[in-house]
Amino acid sequence: MTNKTDLLVIGAGPGGYACAFRAADLGRDVTLIDAGDRLGGVCLNEGCIPSKALLHAAEIIREAREMADWGIDFGTPKIDLDKLRGKKDGIIGTLTDGLGGLAKRRKVTTIQGRAKFTSPTSVKVNGGELQFDQCVIAVGSRPIVLHGWPEDDRIWDSKAALELREIPASLAIVGGGIIGLEMATVYSALGAKVTVVELADQIAPGADRDAVAILHKSLEAAGVTLRTATQVTEVKATKANLTLHCSGAFEGKITAKAIITSIGRRANGDQLDLDTAGVEVCDRGVITADRMGRTAQSNIFAIGDVTGNPMLAHRATHQGHITAEVASGHPAALDTDLIPSVAYTSPELAWVGVTEVRAKQDGRKVKVTSFPWAASGRNLASGGGDGLTKLVYDPDSKRVLGATIVGRNAGELLAEVTLAIEMGATLEDIGLSIHAHPTLSETIAFAAERALGTLTDL
Repeated sequence: MTNKTDLLVIGAGPGGYACAFRAADLGRDVTLIDAGDRLGGVCLNEGCIPSKALLHAAEIIREAREMADWGIDFGTPKIDLDKLRGKKDGIIGTLTDGLGGLAKRRKVTTIQGRAKFTSPTSVKVNGGELQFDQCVIAVGSRPIVLHGWPEDDRIWDSKAALELREIPASLAIVGGGIIGLEMATVYSALGAKVTVVELADQIAPGADRDAVAILHKSLEAAGVTLRTATQVTEVKATKANLTLHCSGAFEGKITAKAIITSIGRRANGDQLDLDTAGVEVCDRGVITADRMGRTAQSNIFAIGDVTGNPMLAHRATHQGHITAEVASGHPAALDTDLIPSVAYTSPELAWVGVTEVRAKQDGRKVKVTSFPWAASGRNLASGGGDGLTKLVYDPDSKRVLGATIVGRNAGELLAEVTLAIEMGATLEDIGLSIHAHPTLSETIAFAAERALGTLTDL
């Protein structure tokens, strides 16, 4: 290990490696430190990618069952957990190996170890000291631990849940946000009897209520029990079961063979001894950084989950690119208004920009238009269930300000609206753009046409 580097990046998740690679492309001498044994961070190794692999398997199981109504019966699926787990791990390995190759080709020095700051221009790692001119902190986040619960191997966080240790006969998931709902989708398809407990009055708190209602109904139809406005007050463990004592809208007990906790994540800024570098760490381990990634120390930047919500990989990636450019003397900044969110459930739930609820809270004048997927030929012909495309727009200029989509491939469809909002598109711009027929993307044009009074498909 050399004792000096131009730019040090701590954390090799989506934000960290994106920052390191972009800076290397700009001609910087870059060193990338990560505590894990493989590049990619939480998202690649124990989050985004493994969960999507398992969600794909769950979707195949669900579609195979539903095809019986079409006269095609595949029978009861035989699930080989070892093979499924191996496939998931193989996908992760392919991607992490690819990152290692990208780092080598860019001549980015990689170090495995835990870095601790010793000054505003140095860190201690693996028993030695490394000096730097500039540093980018991208150490991510970790699951919030619920105190007062029993220590039990049957109580899993999101990482343990994705290890696919077993398929419990009954599973309780505490937290009905994106992670909890995705785990409910996976484990219910694999055969577990799933109950989700959410403190808020709806699952996917913050998302559009009409869209959430469709997802809620679909999950219940798949056999998932949803307990909203409910709090877990106590958990007791016996050799046979785990018992959750609940209060609120649901008063009573839930018995399960395993529990997944998914009540949020805590930033890892409190694990670096940042006080020695003169960088303040706020509540929940969050480091304050501006739109360019700068902290209170002019040579130290922070990106990704460690800078707080929204804790999303694509936000971290963009922050990484921007910070690499800013640190290298280029003008750049992050616009946080258009960061899409996607729950890869069945159906998918995706949203971006202004929501009706947020507009009302801000006293902003907006209108909405929507198109139900029950009138989409492509949706019905593909075996799709209920769905909805909703656009939020300015009533005067007709500029599109936000969107929510619930239905198959909603996360993919959202990109069109995100770009439209970024480009300042109006309802006319979308409605007059010819969309291929029959496609799910037509629902976006149809929603725009509905507000313009030109829709003929409803």
